[in-house]
Amino acid sequence: MFTLTEVASLNDIQPTYRILKPWWDVFMDYLGIVMLMVAIFAGTMQLTKDQVVCLPVLDSWQESLTTQRPPETASGIGTGGSRVTLTAAPTSKDQPETGVPFPHPTAIRQPQPTGVKTNLDFQQYVFVNQMCYHEALPWYSKYFPYLALIHTIVLMVSSNFWFKYPKTSSKIEHFVSILGKCFESPWTTKALSETACEDSEENKQRLTGAPSLPKHFSTSSEEGSPNQSTPMLAKSSVKFSTEKPVIEVPSMTILDKKDGEQAKALFEKVRKFRAHVEDSDLIYKLYVAQTVIKTFKFILILCYTSTFVASIQFYHDCEPKIKHLTGYTKFNCTHNMAFMLKKLLISYIALICVYGLVCIHTLFWLFRRPLKEYSFEKVREESSFSDIPDVKNDFAFLLHMVDQYDQLYSKRFGVFLSEVSENKLREISLNHEWTFEKLRQHVTRNSQDKLELHLFMLSGVPDAVFELTDLEILKLELIPEARITAKISQMINLQELHFYHCPTKVEQTAFSFLRDHLRCLHVKFTDVAEIPTWVYLLKNLRELYLVGNLNSENNKMIGLESLRDLRHLKVLHLKSNLTKIPTNITDLAPHLIKLVVHNDGTKLLVLNSLKKMMNLSDLELHNCELERIPHAIFSLTNLQELDLKSNNIRTIEEVISFQHLKRLTCLKLWHNKIITIPLSISHVKNLESLYLSHNKLESLPVPLFNLLKLRYLDLSHNSIVVIPLEIGFLQNLQHFAITGNKVEVVPKQLFKCTKLRTLCLGHNCISALPEKIGQLVQLTHLELKGNCLDRLPAQLGQCRLLRRNFLLVEDHLFDSLPIEVKESINQETSVTFANGI
Repeated sequence: MFTLTEVASLNDIQPTYRILKPWWDVFMDYLGIVMLMVAIFAGTMQLTKDQVVCLPVLDSWQESLTTQRPPETASGIGTGGSRVTLTAAPTSKDQPETGVPFPHPTAIRQPQPTGVKTNLDFQQYVFVNQMCYHEALPWYSKYFPYLALIHTIVLMVSSNFWFKYPKTSSKIEHFVSILGKCFESPWTTKALSETACEDSEENKQRLTGAPSLPKHFSTSSEEGSPNQSTPMLAKSSVKFSTEKPVIEVPSMTILDKKDGEQAKALFEKVRKFRAHVEDSDLIYKLYVAQTVIKTFKFILILCYTSTFVASIQFYHDCEPKIKHLTGYTKFNCTHNMAFMLKKLLISYIALICVYGLVCIHTLFWLFRRPLKEYSFEKVREESSFSDIPDVKNDFAFLLHMVDQYDQLYSKRFGVFLSEVSENKLREISLNHEWTFEKLRQHVTRNSQDKLELHLFMLSGVPDAVFELTDLEILKLELIPEARITAKISQMINLQELHFYHCPTKVEQTAFSFLRDHLRCLHVKFTDVAEIPTWVYLLKNLRELYLVGNLNSENNKMIGLESLRDLRHLKVLHLKSNLTKIPTNITDLAPHLIKLVVHNDGTKLLVLNSLKKMMNLSDLELHNCELERIPHAIFSLTNLQELDLKSNNIRTIEEVISFQHLKRLTCLKLWHNKIITIPLSISHVKNLESLYLSHNKLESLPVPLFNLLKLRYLDLSHNSIVVIPLEIGFLQNLQHFAITGNKVEVVPKQLFKCTKLRTLCLGHNCISALPEKIGQLVQLTHLELKGNCLDRLPAQLGQCRLLRRNFLLVEDHLFDSLPIEVKESINQETSVTFANGI
């Protein structure tokens, strides 16, 4: 026999799950325990005391015999329980069929108690009782306790099945665990207490009549008027004017590092749990199903139980087929537990009715409103976290269940669904970790001797950054919640900002400072929407670098129509995949000096917009898949430098048109597929630098050397075999590179270019270096590595400015020089090095 404790354990759940037990589930649990006790009590009583007591019913002849019979000496058992003595002898026709002999007629009558003699011994009575218990007693009287026990266990199992089912129990366990940690987290208390402080501040402002100003501003243009001249900064529809001051809310109390890390981990857990649970509604369906099953069970129990109440009686008539054993065909029986069982059954029916009413109430609650949607509207109204999202499906249902226990749980849980709350936590942790001293250690000097700070993959911009007042360049990369506060106005030396995949919010005062002081801005993005719109309103900006997707489909979205407000912009750098130059860029025509387009292999088809940029002096079109020099370029009369690197240009016959560009001094056609240089190259008389490296040139035309102003000539990495003798005409040549060709002989006329400072002859087929190299007295860089030389001329020592570090030649060739020449070159190097120190 099992105990009550063992059965009650079926109804037991983990204490932490109690927050998911509304009052009706708790009430039904207690009702289940009471019904369980009723069933076990009834079963115990039935097993120990339940029995039927039966007495035979005499036939008519037996009754008459009993009333007319004279006293006999034989005795029998009377109805009153006393023994009687019978003296009269029956006749032969009255002799019963049972064969039981009457007392001898000569017996002497003695006074005895009256009663009905049954002539049954004890064993026969026991036998009759057992037979009548099974045949005369209704089945419900015998099995009611067991049925009640089974029904109660089924109801208990149904009530808690959603806690035990594997596919739901794991989610519930995870939810309860996270909910408990969120409830007890110090961050929740601090966040809600800060909200209360902010509310009190707002109330004070209302009482004093002071207008409240927004703390942050963003770049949402949906609610701004088209005539708004003041910028709107990232992701907020609040308009502002630069004259208004910015009100800053005092920062929150710093959390312990351990508490901060735990809170950040909770945010991540909540985010993942929400994504996992919101995908299905299995918990909701299972809870509805088990409630429907309990309701159906209640109706079933009530229907068949109520019909059997009347069948439980104290008196029963029994007619077992045992006359051949007892001599009687009918018995009157009494059921000693009938009264108790009936009372217990009525009690059980009453409990079941209450249980059923609670089930019906549960169903009404389940279907009265949509429980697969949960709104934090009340929490948003009571707190500053207006971004807490509404949830759905199982996540929503679990929160509805928690609300039936205590609504404070959902309120504190909502703190960890808010991005604003998470950002505040990140800000506190960030400022606690990145102090002024730590940031100072990360400040470096770049190649331009400027102080630079590069912050990478942080949760935000530490406040201590704005205390680095001597910083000149600030780079922010992969910082999703970057915010420039008013404190940036302290950085009076800041001139250059870099935002790499870093959508940045800017406060009003900060924007005013950047608008007046910022000179150079780099923005790298994936989608054009990441470009903050306030970028186009920095009126004193000189250089703008945009790196990201600006293809033709997005050209209208670029916002370059707003570039007209960048009245001092001189340099525009676009590294993207454009198919045409945006027409709106012509708004910059009056003041733009340099335009750079790096197209990453996308063919640039339309360049007509360039014709309007008459003041352009520097143009770079890299990786644009150009096959010829665009005709629009020939209209740029002020152009001084043209760079068409990394295209597919095969012929440059149009080069004759460059004669109209009187100011063109630098032409870069490197990294193309040019086969020949046209004779008309001589018409570009003002050229000073010509880059033709990494092409497919095999020869050099003589007119090339009529460009007497040429100072820089790069022909490296082609297939040139011969250097024409006319190279000696280039008296102003200072840099000549022909590395990586097939040159075999270096003409002596080359050394008439006495202004040469850099001479690159490496990786050719040169077998001898003329002695006249000593005439290049200004030579500082000489490359000879990768040739067929067997010695170096001793006249190399006459190049007094040549250093060993800039003499690129094999060691064995350098060792072949006379000792005095080697000492001269090495000594010169050491002296120069010493002077430098």
